[in-house]
Amino acid sequence: YTIVNSKLAKYLTEKAYERNIPCFGVLGDLILNFSKILNQKASHQPSGQHILNEEYYDRIEAIQFTMNHDDGNQTDDIEKSDIILFTGDFVNNTFKEIEPWKDHFTKLKAKDGKFSVLGNHDYGDYYDWGSQDEKEKNFNQLKEIQKKMGFNLLLDESVYLKKNNQKIALIGVENWGDGFKKKGDIDKAIKKIKKDDFKILMSHDPSHWEKIIVNHNNHFDLTLSGHTHGMQFGIEIPGFIKWSPVKYRYKYWAGVYSSKNQYINVNRGFGVLGFPGRVGIWPEISVIELKKG
Repeated sequence: YTIVNSKLAKYLTEKAYERNIPCFGVLGDLILNFSKILNQKASHQPSGQHILNEEYYDRIEAIQFTMNHDDGNQTDDIEKSDIILFTGDFVNNTFKEIEPWKDHFTKLKAKDGKFSVLGNHDYGDYYDWGSQDEKEKNFNQLKEIQKKMGFNLLLDESVYLKKNNQKIALIGVENWGDGFKKKGDIDKAIKKIKKDDFKILMSHDPSHWEKIIVNHNNHFDLTLSGHTHGMQFGIEIPGFIKWSPVKYRYKYWAGVYSSKNQYINVNRGFGVLGFPGRVGIWPEISVIELKKG
């Protein structure tokens, strides 16, 4: 069994013993050893990362797709979403990587649309092109494929999502990353919206939020990012430990963070880069519920 509640684990063990049923805990020694190594007392709190109550299952249904690169399966129930958001890196290098998946992404439907932004890999900067014209042709083809799949690619632009006489400003910027391409222009992207609008920003690299967005003179209620992959390697035990070497490069590298009453969700992605797998960092599709306060 994998039960973190000590009393419940003890009860299960006793009942199994009474019935001569072999029973052992999988997490016990692991948690104990981590407690010693990290000099931290385990909370033994179930659902430490996501509390499994009615609100957990009562979702919106705005799904953030991020960093697909060259994989993407089991997406059948995504059509329940109000909107589908893809926060960059459709590919690692060339537009041809997305072609086998065009039909899958085209079939995805959302009541209020599908939107995307560009990630640093989408520009083709890490590939040895024969000429600049070839690179630009690839870039234009990637943008055209997104359009054909039904995605509204936001290039330093904004749109309003309207429902029941209310609206949310959805903003998308080109890639801006600390140590990477700094092409995104947030001031250009928000020219057509009001300062007091509720804003959702799609920006591929979380360093943009840290370096620019949090201290901007506009208030960005929610930012959606990806980029880090959680380095595809780490240790995550909900409610106990969350660690990856990528934390030494990115302050905000996976999950939800807040600063100055603004929030960011950094998605772990569900594709790969370099190493063709993941160790300890699961693929992720973020399902985000928005409720009026």
